[in-house]
Amino acid sequence: MDSIGSILRDTRESSGVSIEEVSEDLTIKPEFILNIEEGKIGCFKDIFVLKEYIVSYAKYLGLDSEKLIDQFNEYMFEYTSKIPVKEIEKKAMKEAKEDTNKVASPYTRKPHKYSRRYYLTIYLVILLLVIIAIIWSVKQITIDNTRTNAISYVSFKK
Repeated sequence: MDSIGSILRDTRESSGVSIEEVSEDLTIKPEFILNIEEGKIGCFKDIFVLKEYIVSYAKYLGLDSEKLIDQFNEYMFEYTSKIPVKEIEKKAMKEAKEDTNKVASPYTRKPHKYSRRYYLTIYLVILLLVIIAIIWSVKQITIDNTRTNAISYVSFKK
């Protein structure tokens, strides 16, 4: 990683561009650019973001970004392949244990599909429709009975 950082630093310095200019043009914090140039990958939480920064920085300086990313991938492969499996398992167990102790935030927990207010509204609408249907049917029965009686009365007289 040091070689990638030194290539980027040497190219930037030879072109006469300051870190502040690079930071402003690429909208990357100056600290991140310094960390990339110094080869400090531990300062980045996400390797993919670091890769994006390297690609942007290389393109900005007119370098072959694919070549630098290939070097970065080789470095990461060598770096991660040297970590003993026991340490990886230990770290995974530790993170799994920490995850069970965490309190879920509104951003990480699964939201309910519908709120109570939604269900209450649905129940009230259904209840209102049932009441309207009962009132309407009672009214229709009494009106129909009256008409039926009047019509039947007229028809029986003849």
